[in-house]
Amino acid sequence: MDDTLWMRPTACANSNNCPEVAITSDTVYLRSSLSPSSIAQLTKDEWRVLLTGIRNGEFDV
Repeated sequence: MDDTLWMRPTACANSNNCPEVAITSDTVYLRSSLSPSSIAQLTKDEWRVLLTGIRNGEFDV
């Protein structure tokens, strides 16, 4: 994972508390910039379901 390109939302800019995503041909990796060694691994289908849920407000508190 050392050569993985991690991306973060532009709204985070230089913040230290941001979600980061790395996308490969078959896997999507998620981590927090606060804990970069803790990485979640999703399939592309799981990633799509997560994004759909976020967009639909399923995780609003």
